[in-house]
Amino acid sequence: MKKKMGPLMFFEYVLLFILAAMFIFPMLWMIVSAMKSNAEVYTNLSSFKAFLPSLNPTNWFKTYQEVIERFSIWTYLLNSIFYGITFAAGSIIVNSLAGFAFAKINFTGKKIIFGFLLALLIIPMETVLIPQFTIVNALGLVNSRIAVILPAMASAFNIYLFRNFFIAIPEEIIESAKIDGANIVKIFFSIMLPMSKPAVATVGVLSFIGSWNDYIWPLMVLTDKSKFSMQVAITTINTTQPVYINQVMAVLTISTIPLIIIYIVAQKYILQGLGGSGTGIK
Repeated sequence: MKKKMGPLMFFEYVLLFILAAMFIFPMLWMIVSAMKSNAEVYTNLSSFKAFLPSLNPTNWFKTYQEVIERFSIWTYLLNSIFYGITFAAGSIIVNSLAGFAFAKINFTGKKIIFGFLLALLIIPMETVLIPQFTIVNALGLVNSRIAVILPAMASAFNIYLFRNFFIAIPEEIIESAKIDGANIVKIFFSIMLPMSKPAVATVGVLSFIGSWNDYIWPLMVLTDKSKFSMQVAITTINTTQPVYINQVMAVLTISTIPLIIIYIVAQKYILQGLGGSGTGIK
């Protein structure tokens, strides 16, 4: 028996549609603008034709060809992929180890340290950029790839997420492994991580997305264009004369596609990980 749509449910659907349109329309305009000539982008901006691609199909991929010929798009894209994968892998290892320590290892001052860790969640990232840059510069890591990846691997939120998942794992399993002769390292890699796949997937995906979208920090520590990520390169492309708006939109589209694919593939795991982050439910 179908449930009738009442006024309240209708109002909710209208609000959801408006909210979805606010996010989709700019992205749609970005994609179709990359499928037009530069002159066509500025025509019909006040009508629905602004959301339609060029009527000439030969223009649909011509812009991508032109921007790839002008700039080292593949280099920037590979750099972003390298930064994202390395950062995601490092974040999983570093934060899971810290979460495991807070969840299953007893040491002096654990609750106090964890309290300070949670307090870091309210501190904006921008406030630590200058001290962070000073440390990286003192270590001689400026303009190196490791300077982009290393500083932000440890995350208070990711540690908190892993801790909650590890707490939900019964102590009896760990005690049984110890009786069988497993050391702490084997317990962590053979039991804890495999039983926390939603947390691993969530931290990995969110870390990759965060690295991919990061702009300020790579811009601060990199001067060599061959090491630029896509987000930093977009600024260079957007300021290199002559500036063609359709080419800028093409680069933005290229930088968005990997994130959409990753989110579609890992959406289930992200929801599981975030949904259970407060309770340890897997």
